[in-house]
Amino acid sequence: MRIKKGDTVQVLSGNDKGKTGEVLEIIPKTEKVIVKGVNIRKKHVKPRKQGEEGGIISVECAIHSSKVNVVCPKCNKATRIGYEMDKDQKIRVCKKCGAKIK
Repeated sequence: MRIKKGDTVQVLSGNDKGKTGEVLEIIPKTEKVIVKGVNIRKKHVKPRKQGEEGGIISVECAIHSSKVNVVCPKCNKATRIGYEMDKDQKIRVCKKCGAKIK
């Protein structure tokens, strides 16, 4: 997958289309990502210990990685990612402006 933890991404389709957020977690086995503030669902939680409160909490759920694009830090646009070889290292590159992405 071309998306890494900590990247800023933009959602391309679905109910949260156009929203941007930081990638909190990546699930390579199912090719899904969890993005901060995107795809929020309500979860009913039971109190597990004595004195602990139960209730309804909001949780970010996973979305498929094909529905998000990385936002380039230089041109601030959602872009596809390419790769270039710099000596012996593979570096991610913005397809629109050619800037290197950390």
